[in-house]
Amino acid sequence: MAEDDVDFAVAAYRDDGMWRVVELNPQLGENVDDLSEALARFPSDVGVLGLVSMNDDFFVILRRSGTQVRAMLSDVTAIDEWPLADGVAELLDLPDSPGDDAQAVGDLEILSDLGMTAFDLGMLCDDDDLYPDDILLDVAERLGFGNQLEAILG
Repeated sequence: MAEDDVDFAVAAYRDDGMWRVVELNPQLGENVDDLSEALARFPSDVGVLGLVSMNDDFFVILRRSGTQVRAMLSDVTAIDEWPLADGVAELLDLPDSPGDDAQAVGDLEILSDLGMTAFDLGMLCDDDDLYPDDILLDVAERLGFGNQLEAILG
């Protein structure tokens, strides 16, 4: 996997009631354990979000609060091709053969306490006209840090 396969990797966290978004080293978007470990260094009253967009193909949302790690993967078919997706599958204890049906898997309730329902997240993932970065920008906007993410992405 080439480093340029990672469209972007960011951490988003709330500190003193304000969202902060920090660009992460793209290499952290290649391994779920490394990403989780990097998220542990940020303070947050609601857990730290790791958002990774891969090769305009799929995205991962990781949420770390203390030692608890929650995850969702936008397209289960990415498991066979991408180490990050495979790592998320292991974290979620998914079966080895994901099948051919592109669907979101994992904790779709991952953002529900922050204002984005599992239904809304699932609907975005099911929209074939949206790229992963479009979906993550929509998510960020709904949660209140869209401007910060957009500033990082340029």
